[in-house]
Amino acid sequence: MKRVLSIFAVTAFATTMAFTVAEVLPIGSIMPKSSLKMKDVSGKEISIKEAAKEKGVLVMFSCNTCPYVIKNEERTTEIGRFAQKMNVGVIVLNSNEAYRSGEDSYEAMKSYAAERKYEWNYVVDKNHEMADAFGANRTPECFLFDNNLKLVYHGAIDDNPSDETSVNRRHLKEAINELVAGKEISVKESRSVGCTIKRN
Repeated sequence: MKRVLSIFAVTAFATTMAFTVAEVLPIGSIMPKSSLKMKDVSGKEISIKEAAKEKGVLVMFSCNTCPYVIKNEERTTEIGRFAQKMNVGVIVLNSNEAYRSGEDSYEAMKSYAAERKYEWNYVVDKNHEMADAFGANRTPECFLFDNNLKLVYHGAIDDNPSDETSVNRRHLKEAINELVAGKEISVKESRSVGCTIKRN
């Protein structure tokens, strides 16, 4: 009887997880839920579609305290400014619903954005709805869309999230350059390294 209950518990858990986290959005997909309004640290409600610019939009899943986010803070600021310079919109989503009453609270997000001098939207992904729609699982994790809101790149900022001094290729910057130039993206996917999104 205990064995049967154990198998049932494992199956139930697996089923729950299957419905909680969708598969990662494939390259070439049109952005899901692009009109969903989310609360920005400014107090305004904004959708990713509204954050997009003429050449497209960079969507980054992040948070306030993940060690990998902290290691990538300078790179995040650099690539955000570069994207905007290239007429690509930028929006950063915090999907850590499990930490919403603590270190990833709305007030903590406001403080973090102010400290980091964010020049783009930093929004609450309530109930991790967008993370689920994108199949995002890490912080930081990047999704680059063209001006038709079609996914052209997914993954990390560069090829060494742990050590900036050992970076050989800046995947996201190259993808933005190629996107703006109207070229095929040469590296469409890379492995995101970071903390798991804290959904529950």
